[in-house]
Amino acid sequence: MLFWILVAVLTAVVAAILLYPLLRGAKAAENIRAGERAVYRDQLRELDRDLNGGLITPEEADYARAEIGRRLIAASAGEPEEAPKPARHHRFTEAFVLLVLPLLGLCLYLTTGRPDLPSQPLEARLENPGNDMAVLIVKAERHLAEKPDDGKGWDVLAPIYLRTMRVNDAQLAYRNAIRLLGPSPARLDGLAETLMAVSDGVVTEETRQVLEQSLTLEPDNPRARFYVALSMEQAGRRDEARQAFEALAKQSPADAPWLPLVNEHIAMNGGAPAGAGQAAAPGVDQAAPGIPTQEDVAAAQSMNAGDRQQMIRGMVESLDAKLSADPNNFEGWVRLVRSYAVLNDKDRAAAALKRGLAAFPPPGEQGSQLLALAKELGIATEGATQ
Repeated sequence: MLFWILVAVLTAVVAAILLYPLLRGAKAAENIRAGERAVYRDQLRELDRDLNGGLITPEEADYARAEIGRRLIAASAGEPEEAPKPARHHRFTEAFVLLVLPLLGLCLYLTTGRPDLPSQPLEARLENPGNDMAVLIVKAERHLAEKPDDGKGWDVLAPIYLRTMRVNDAQLAYRNAIRLLGPSPARLDGLAETLMAVSDGVVTEETRQVLEQSLTLEPDNPRARFYVALSMEQAGRRDEARQAFEALAKQSPADAPWLPLVNEHIAMNGGAPAGAGQAAAPGVDQAAPGIPTQEDVAAAQSMNAGDRQQMIRGMVESLDAKLSADPNNFEGWVRLVRSYAVLNDKDRAAAALKRGLAAFPPPGEQGSQLLALAKELGIATEGATQ
């Protein structure tokens, strides 16, 4: 009941605001005409004073009196002898504001709104957040504001921050989790990824130190090994980077999701992609564009660096063509965006990102992952979601 009372009061206030200019319009016009008539009468009295004082001749006074009289008659024309009536052309507008507009708003609310939904303030939503990521974050933040030394809370919140691209908050959360609970490969890898996001995908010296600490805890950690190899590539140490990527490829299982990307980096640094002839992951086409076959590896071993680079670009363009024909391949878009970024073709990477987001919009989990990938690789996302 209180809700409908508030609706009625707000409707009345809005109607009054809309009707006020209409109701005062006629009165304002009449005030203007009355002011004009008073001015002309004052001019006639001043004219008589000038004539009596000898300032003007009788002929000039007659001419001026005739002109002022003409203007006074024009200002008085149509002056009502009775009390002014409201203008008829406002009747429809007033009826629309008072009747049609509230009814139209009520109908729209009943059809598109949720009048049956009970009010649920923030405190109630915090008690039952469901899958609302924003409410989950607020709940965790409130808990940590009261208990900042709860390491498990920071451990839970840090990946959520990173997933929603709040990288500065994620960095603080990972540091707090490490300080309170101690370092672990997952926490150190997460911290490294936030540092890379802040530096637009560059593996800085601080990031490398974090990764090396992660490798001391888990020497076979593929994520940390990949980023360490990437730091060598970014530093221009191609031979060391190739060897590191090749070692990672040999360690990886045949169905490892990161293996195609590792092979791309191996080829980028002058090596032959590894892993050909291994069993493909379930549901993955062994001859899919972007995944080297046995014949590709054999051909790459006999090529120079320039020809090998051209072969890789051809494979990427083949993947691009396949995705144009069948865009419902999320892993393919991830591979394509990464491939163009590795080839240092940021324009095509941005174009591939935009096409991938058209197939997997950002509100979904896969679209959000594409945006996070773009941030990691330093690809501009302006206009990509349009």
